[in-house]
Amino acid sequence: MTEVDATEAAGPRPSIVWPGSETTPLGPSGPEDYALLNIVYLSGLTALAAVTHRLGPRAGDRAIPMREVPLLSGAAFALAHVLAKEKISTWLREPFVVESAEHRPLRSEGEGVRYAIGELLTCTRCVGAWCALGLVGLRTASPPAGRLVSTVLATVGVNNIAQAAFRLLVENTNKAAIEAKNAAVATGSDLRHT
Repeated sequence: MTEVDATEAAGPRPSIVWPGSETTPLGPSGPEDYALLNIVYLSGLTALAAVTHRLGPRAGDRAIPMREVPLLSGAAFALAHVLAKEKISTWLREPFVVESAEHRPLRSEGEGVRYAIGELLTCTRCVGAWCALGLVGLRTASPPAGRLVSTVLATVGVNNIAQAAFRLLVENTNKAAIEAKNAAVATGSDLRHT
C-alpha cells in the first residue's frame, strides 16, 4: 500500500478540539498548513528584528516614532483592503480563491497550504498583519521610501473611509425620502409644496 493509498483509506480528516470550544471539523487545511504560514510570518518578523539589531547605533536613525504609527496603520488598512477585496488584485488571489463574476473573492480553493493561503488572502485582518510587516520593514530599510509609501496608502485608506461614509449617508437619505413618500401616499397627504 502506497502513502497515497493509506491517506485515502484513512478517510476524511478528523475533528480537532480547540481549547475552550466544541469539536471543530478540519477543512481542506490542517494545523500544519497554518503553522507553515505562521513560521513564514514569524521568520519575516525575526529577520526584521535581526536587521534592526544589526544596524546597532544606526538603527536609532531608522526608529519609527509613535507619531508615525497611525500613518502605518492607515497604510496597512488600505493595502490589506486592496489585496483582499478589490478587483485589481484578482491576479494575486486567483490561484488560491474562487472569485465571483465581478472578481470578488467567494471562497478558498484547493487544499493544504494552497487553501490556507486562500483563507489568508480573503481576510483583511490577516492580510493586514502581513502588510504591516512589509510596511514597517520598508520604513526600517529606507525611511524616506517607507514614509512616502505609507503616506500614499494612508491617504487611500482615508479616502476609502470617506467614500464609505458618504455612500452610507446617501443611502440613509434616500431611504428616509422613500419612507416619507410612502407614508404620505399611505395617508393621502401631498408632500408637494404649494
